[in-house]
Amino acid sequence: MTIHKLFIANRAEIALRIVRTAQRMGIATVVPWHARDRHGPALQVASETVELIGDPPVSAWLNARALIQAAIDSGCDAIHPGYGFLSENADFARAVTQAGLTFVGPPSDVIERMGDKITARNFATQQGVPVTPSAEEESSPETFAERAAAIGFPLLIKGTAGGGGKGMHIVRDVSSLAQAIATARAESQRYFGDGRLLAERFVEKPRHIEVQVFGDTHGQVIHLGERECSIQRRFQKLIEESPAPTLSAELRERICQAAVTLARAAGYVNAGTVECIVSQTGEFYFLEMNTRLQVEHPVTEMVTGLDLVEWQLRVAQGEALPLRQAQVQSHGSAIECRILAEDADAGFVPDTGKVLLLQEPQGPGVRFDNGVMQGATVSADFDSMLAKLVVHGASREVAISRMRQALHDTVMLGVTLNSHFLGRVLAHPEFQAGATDTDFLERHKASLKPAPWTQAEQQALVAVAATASPDRSSTTVSEPHLSMGAWRN
Repeated sequence: MTIHKLFIANRAEIALRIVRTAQRMGIATVVPWHARDRHGPALQVASETVELIGDPPVSAWLNARALIQAAIDSGCDAIHPGYGFLSENADFARAVTQAGLTFVGPPSDVIERMGDKITARNFATQQGVPVTPSAEEESSPETFAERAAAIGFPLLIKGTAGGGGKGMHIVRDVSSLAQAIATARAESQRYFGDGRLLAERFVEKPRHIEVQVFGDTHGQVIHLGERECSIQRRFQKLIEESPAPTLSAELRERICQAAVTLARAAGYVNAGTVECIVSQTGEFYFLEMNTRLQVEHPVTEMVTGLDLVEWQLRVAQGEALPLRQAQVQSHGSAIECRILAEDADAGFVPDTGKVLLLQEPQGPGVRFDNGVMQGATVSADFDSMLAKLVVHGASREVAISRMRQALHDTVMLGVTLNSHFLGRVLAHPEFQAGATDTDFLERHKASLKPAPWTQAEQQALVAVAATASPDRSSTTVSEPHLSMGAWRN
């Protein structure tokens, strides 16, 4: 089946990312929008756009029936879910195919098996892939807290259907267990429409390693290498890279082969990611499988030279994977930084405002996947990620250097960004040595704080603000709200 017109059930930078590849392949695109989010760059280049209705706005992106009907009404023959929202919802995937449309992702039964954290863990155990001790709420809700506590502390409480750090909480003693359960359930229900929970033993200071896998309808399953995703805050990744530094060849091979074994046994089709944690002593444990495209997929694209969205669309059309495992090659090193509208130096507090000026970074090996336009308003209605900055270099040292320069050159006035903070992380000696784990930011909190703003810097920033927005000329800046990545090293 050939895809002629594609409905993209998502927004911001991932919608633009999919549009670009689809149009290069000669596929027309339809991108939805909400009244409080009508100025995304994807809307400027899509073949067509369609309005979604819902309040709060995120509910519009979780309304499966409305999305499918919009795709049908606009004459689409396929839906790409992007990531987040309904991308790992088996009922949505099933409804798409029942409506006569092609779902660009794995079949619904595979999502049920691998997209749900509980069934995926059980399946991994059956395949001999190691997992940490856990307890699921669904089997006996009334005893969940007791069974979770019996695992031992620290615990990780998380939603079974979610991802991206939403609905995840560390519990270090029994006194905070009940509150963590209630909070995780509420968050999971809000973000994913599914409040079921899982408790698992929390491994202290692990590395977060994930493997990009791909399967086709002809029975072939391969991996495209691993990514290191250990730099995180609140369980959400901030910096990802490939290959994972300081990972031994033997451990890399074992993790990648376990990922392929798991995906093949599941009958996996299309793009997916097998996520693992690696302990300080070198043991690895299956964490979960994301049955969709990942936010950090550009890292793999940069080192392999492949277009993963194109692979997704071709596999959805029934084509075989273009490469065998032995033909997959990786060159150099790639790093991705998530550009977020938040004040990292004030506890990662999200920020909002109007984008007065936007300057995208340029240079060799630099890629800027943008989800916001100059003049647009950044609201609290959606996730704080505005863009993804990705660089490639012949070595990790070159990639780090290019990323630091690219962060320096990223300019946005009107909204606070985390770009300064990311630059300081990249400059940290332990990061440069590859000594990273999921506790990195907390452990180095003091050394990652910024130097105080000098009086000259504050005066110059006020002058820039006055130029960009004359009515702010009299503003007194003590802790500058305007974020300017080119301002400081």
